[in-house]
Amino acid sequence: MTGESRIERIYEQVVRRNPGEVEFHQAVKEVIETLGPVLVKHPEYADQKIIERICEPERQIIFRVPWVDDRGEVQIDRGFRVQFNSVLGPYKGGLRFHPSVYLGIIKFLGFEQIFKNALTGMPIGGAKGGSDFDPKNRSDAEVMRFCQSFMTELHRHLGEYTDVPAGDIGVGAREIGYLFGQYKRMTNRYESAVLTGKSPHWGGSLVRREATGYGTVYFVDEMLKARGQSIEGHSCVVSGSGNVAIYAMEKLQRLRGSVIACSDSGGVIYHKSGIDLDLVKRLKEVERRRIAEYAQHHRDAKYIPGGSIWDIPCEIALPCATQNELDEAAARRLVANGCLAVAEGANMPTTPAGVRVFQEAGIAYGPGKAANAGGVATSALEMQQNASRDTWSFEHTEERLQEIMSGIHRNCHEAAEEFGSPGNYVLGANIVGFRRVAEAMLAFGVI
Repeated sequence: MTGESRIERIYEQVVRRNPGEVEFHQAVKEVIETLGPVLVKHPEYADQKIIERICEPERQIIFRVPWVDDRGEVQIDRGFRVQFNSVLGPYKGGLRFHPSVYLGIIKFLGFEQIFKNALTGMPIGGAKGGSDFDPKNRSDAEVMRFCQSFMTELHRHLGEYTDVPAGDIGVGAREIGYLFGQYKRMTNRYESAVLTGKSPHWGGSLVRREATGYGTVYFVDEMLKARGQSIEGHSCVVSGSGNVAIYAMEKLQRLRGSVIACSDSGGVIYHKSGIDLDLVKRLKEVERRRIAEYAQHHRDAKYIPGGSIWDIPCEIALPCATQNELDEAAARRLVANGCLAVAEGANMPTTPAGVRVFQEAGIAYGPGKAANAGGVATSALEMQQNASRDTWSFEHTEERLQEIMSGIHRNCHEAAEEFGSPGNYVLGANIVGFRRVAEAMLAFGVI
């Protein structure tokens, strides 16, 4: 059986065993369709069914989360934790609180996390979790009660040598604090390394808040350097205005890129003279308002309700909002408007058809598992600090982050060349991550 035919058979099996989980199917296909040449070079991976084993989570946990809202009414949400692969270290991956969450979303995120974590070179496995609970428009007391109920069930599956969650969409320092408080209460242990993304006031890492956005920009910078270019002087658009987007914009501006647009679920702000990042931070991080209000403070800025940020001509585009936000038509508009580089700050934000457009056009395209690995890399650095009862300066931690992102780029670039596809970071990232996991699985035997 050829490598390609084996891959096709494995994918059909994944779809059959996991019906209705379209995001998971997409994530699996995007990875395994690049692995045919690897199976030819390493037939032992096929003999030991490494791909089939990776595609099946080690453990899937689904549980009820009952809590009481401020009106005294009982609410019932659903909690998830998919512990996908632990051959490189304890499970590591964020918790997402959003109404769109269901098992297929968590499995797609967890599957991606396996390879993203492997790319960092840190000793961490892959997992993901969350709930369909929506923290928007909920009081602090309601969020606290939900988090306490969620952790009451989840705590039995966690531990610094077992599974170490972090934050994701809907889970920031507030939620991590409530979750850790309940974990400490349930276990009678101050096991600070069991959660990352904590406040720096009680064990969190400096740079963790900035890490995913900063890391994405570092990856863009490395891709452009490989082509004899730089970020300086180039126009940039960043989708989203949450944590990842804000700190991607901050690092772009510090590297002298011109950030001209950002967005939220309501629409797009286009500010040709440059986004006022301090205002975006105040609206989003402090006041928790919609990006539409930006235009009330800058009359030369244009708010486009329900608009697509990808319609705005730019040279660097960073999708930092959510999965499948950048489709084929949007990708074609970016290319036609002269875009040079795209890097994913979000998880799987570009559809497969959109990815093909970028690759056929020959622009620099960094997939999320490589470009946004800075967040989990810094989470692993936070675990190191917690384990040694140490704290590092912002400058030292950021330097480590930059070194890790540079190493990820270098490894992906070299793997793409090794397998005859220079500049193909999708293939490079998938192969580097997969080989690291596969070698550990071979060493451990059939488990």
